[in-house]
Amino acid sequence: MQILLLTSSARGHAIAESLSKSSHNPDIISISPRSNPGIKKIAKQEYVSDLMDFDSALDIAKKHDIDFAFIGPDDPIGAGMADALDSIGIPSVAPTKSLARVETSKAFTRNLLEQYGINASPKFMSFDRADPELLSKYIEQDLSGEFVVKYDGLRGGKGVKISGEHLNSTEEGVKYAIECIEECGQTVIEEKLNGVEFSLISFTSGTLVVDTPAVQDHKRAYNGDTGPNTGGMGTVSDANHSLPFIEQRHLDRAKEINRQVAAALQEQCGVPYKGILYGGFIITREGVKLIEYNARFGDPEALNILPLLKTDFVDICQAILTNSLTDDLVSFHEKATVCKYITPEGYPNNKDQKGQQIEFPEMPENAELFYGDLTEDSNGNLILGGSRTAGIGGIGDTIEEAQAIAQGLCEQVKGPVRFRDDIGTKELMQQRVNTVKHLFS
Repeated sequence: MQILLLTSSARGHAIAESLSKSSHNPDIISISPRSNPGIKKIAKQEYVSDLMDFDSALDIAKKHDIDFAFIGPDDPIGAGMADALDSIGIPSVAPTKSLARVETSKAFTRNLLEQYGINASPKFMSFDRADPELLSKYIEQDLSGEFVVKYDGLRGGKGVKISGEHLNSTEEGVKYAIECIEECGQTVIEEKLNGVEFSLISFTSGTLVVDTPAVQDHKRAYNGDTGPNTGGMGTVSDANHSLPFIEQRHLDRAKEINRQVAAALQEQCGVPYKGILYGGFIITREGVKLIEYNARFGDPEALNILPLLKTDFVDICQAILTNSLTDDLVSFHEKATVCKYITPEGYPNNKDQKGQQIEFPEMPENAELFYGDLTEDSNGNLILGGSRTAGIGGIGDTIEEAQAIAQGLCEQVKGPVRFRDDIGTKELMQQRVNTVKHLFS
């Protein structure tokens, strides 16, 4: 079996490792924008190429007689890589360009939920006209000055700005909204939601949806959820596949929303969604609301989920592609995970550490190491890039145990790097529990 993996980052390393563990013993042919030392050891062949170079990807696919492709990142998915591969007879575990609008267009997703009666959105409105008076009126009168402005497209995780965090006034919100309209033709302005966030990622094949363990990401750069937003500094999952702050009714509602959205996408687009459907949710006083959807695995969420997979990942991928996905095909170990990202000391703003050497400790059986933005020199030394370096995950019977494993290993890493040592701690998790309790008190 020949599997084409288009990917970058530690998420790609985790996907490659999960595919490689299959009883099918597949040959993995990878395409990445830079060589990943982890994927290189797993793959039969690694190509370094721009993931947006569709012609190159198709040539590689033809050369290796690929059975199916797994597309990891958002940009090639959003641009239609699955459509391009399908045109030469290669199916992909990733949605088509039309279906990927669930991630690439915030307006499309909000309107989809409204059209199909899925009550999971905050108050919102999309705008395609740069009218300062109209924008200002909506923010102040309809949203009482508590708002979120969203760029209606992919923008590397930097397209959402929130009042009180990134925007300090209505005027700043209007200015950013106009910038979005001028750049991509449309913006979405929403009610600001208060609560606690979590992610529910589901394997999806049309209306067949099977969920993975719930995960919580930590976007802020520094301890105590302070500093600028990042690609994700770490993630937590629990042994019961929920989280301590999530009530069963909240998890059930998130599962219901994913199923309703999968069905709505199929009806709206006329073809089944085949891939990974990632729902970002928030528990509010009014119940569970949708923040946004991604059309692929999250990074680092994949680093928590995939190491827990008991069943064959290739079988799951094939079932997604053949519309034969069932709950029996997907089983996870009942373990907790805590993943912490190692980053350069200056991340996300300062890249002075780029090019310096980093060393990792040996990983025990109850831990995982996945390489992100680093390279290997001719002497076998690992060299820092400018972004998130590697994810180190601890696996235990409890979140506290998994956190201690990850923490201990992160402390042994040598080089000009840092990590958030509060992710997964009892104190931070209790804060989340207390916040949810306060919402309903």
